[in-house]
Amino acid sequence: MRTLRVGLCQINTTVGDIGGNTKKILDYIAKGKKMGADLLIFPEMAVTGYPPEDLLLMTKFIEANLKAVKTIAKATSSITAIVGFVNKEGDIFNSAALLHNGKMIDVYSKTYLPNYGVFDEDRYFRAGKENFIFTLKSTPIGLSICEDLWYPGDPIRTQALYGGAELIINISSSPYHAGKSTFRDKMISTRASDNMAMVAYCNLVGGQDELVFDGGSLIIDQKGDLVIRGKQFEEDLVLSDLDMEAVFRMRLHDPRIRKEKQAEEERELRKIELPYKSHSVRNKPLLPRKDSKPLDRLAEIYAALVLGTGDYIRKNGFQRVLIGLSGGIDSALTAAIAVDALGKKGVVGVAMPSQYSSNESLDDAKRLAKNLGIQFMMIPITDIFQAYLRTLSPSFKEVRPDVTEENIQARIRGNILMALSNKFGWLVLTTGNKSEMSVGYCTLYGDMAGGYAVLKDVPKTLVYELTTFRNKKERKAMIPKNVFLKPPSAELRPNQKDEDSLPPYSILDPILQAYVEEDKGVEEIAKLGFQKSMIKEVIQMVDQNEYKRRQTPPGVKITHRALGKDRRIPVTNKYRNF
Repeated sequence: MRTLRVGLCQINTTVGDIGGNTKKILDYIAKGKKMGADLLIFPEMAVTGYPPEDLLLMTKFIEANLKAVKTIAKATSSITAIVGFVNKEGDIFNSAALLHNGKMIDVYSKTYLPNYGVFDEDRYFRAGKENFIFTLKSTPIGLSICEDLWYPGDPIRTQALYGGAELIINISSSPYHAGKSTFRDKMISTRASDNMAMVAYCNLVGGQDELVFDGGSLIIDQKGDLVIRGKQFEEDLVLSDLDMEAVFRMRLHDPRIRKEKQAEEERELRKIELPYKSHSVRNKPLLPRKDSKPLDRLAEIYAALVLGTGDYIRKNGFQRVLIGLSGGIDSALTAAIAVDALGKKGVVGVAMPSQYSSNESLDDAKRLAKNLGIQFMMIPITDIFQAYLRTLSPSFKEVRPDVTEENIQARIRGNILMALSNKFGWLVLTTGNKSEMSVGYCTLYGDMAGGYAVLKDVPKTLVYELTTFRNKKERKAMIPKNVFLKPPSAELRPNQKDEDSLPPYSILDPILQAYVEEDKGVEEIAKLGFQKSMIKEVIQMVDQNEYKRRQTPPGVKITHRALGKDRRIPVTNKYRNF
């Protein structure tokens, strides 16, 4: 039987840490050798980290990445490796290095450069034009990078149906959003069955600013069935012995390969033969591996928030974070995510009650901190607020109190949090959710002040679902039940409720999804059953508050279209979508 032992090296890289990324790649190559791998596959731009953005405009960065690939190549004696990097040939390319027996044999460059959503690859790279296959252990293998696999035609079609590639490798850095993995799995399965080839898909894992890469690397056989799957949101080395003879047997019963070759005899496709030496370690059977099943919806989203938050904190050199605990559900969920990302010793909670804060909310904040086991501080702001009012009274004379006084309280709290951050080196995590950010129900330099916005892409209704999930996961009410029961309130004036200023979140969130994420207009949203007057009010709030959103910290992207890089609306903008 003709078999190939393939390893998917699903690693967590850091953008710009070329030395650290290289060391990790070398470590995985050493592991792969010990486990008898014939072929090791690393993610897209594994050397540089993804996405490197304007680091790509720095020549020293490009040169350092090229030097690293030479170092990695030397480690591939007795093994073959595919490593993502930035190639330089008159221009720069998003490329994959084919490394074998200590040398760089060839380079494949990405054909399709995405320029939508969070992607800007057309800004930096030139598209690759050359296509090739290589043969290892009598197995023809095709190579592609991320977006190349999403297109049903070339380069995959040429590699498989014309070149006869029995295995298609795809190295990827595919950012996460809820539900994407299911759609991606179906796409890969379709490519495999359409081309009668196995597909080995290696995806990046880890957090990078707003983006989270979920891993979930997998191998699909020629029938479109799953062979093996890597873990989600964790580093993993996924090894499998592939029966390549099965691909050949299947193709004997299908005339498409013959007809494709006859119709395209002049098609340009380089073919590379790699020499191969058998090693005794490769004859040892692989140890059984526990099946990595996909996470369900809430578990997947929660894991993405934990990984994205934790990686942002660690990769930027912080050891502890600081959270303003209001006794509300947003700050409670933020604190729980932070504890899961860093451990309880890495999280500090601060309650900052004013004269409008209820004893109930303060008790909930204390109970939450105790349940999570985090350090808790209490810094009342009533005296500071009164000092502000006295100071401003001559200027505010004969003007009635309004939202200004409410925002002063929020800014006092923001100032205290930033002072603690400044003094102790703690990163402030903001607690605002996507619903609030969308309509501007937040205070610049107040509750928006901080270094990372954990719930920036989490609608309020989803906040409740995730909080319930977190308690069920713990099998006890780590987040106090009262936090769920009381109506949402900023507690900046007597008896204040969110619904005094906003529609109920059960109505607001579907409208926001339709407008912010799906670009639907008033008429289309009204067909969902909402009043046109309310829809227009929500759209107006969204449009008028773009200037606030431009000043928010980065936060984890978990929806199809997040606020920020995904949705780029001009601040100075007179167009209204109604």
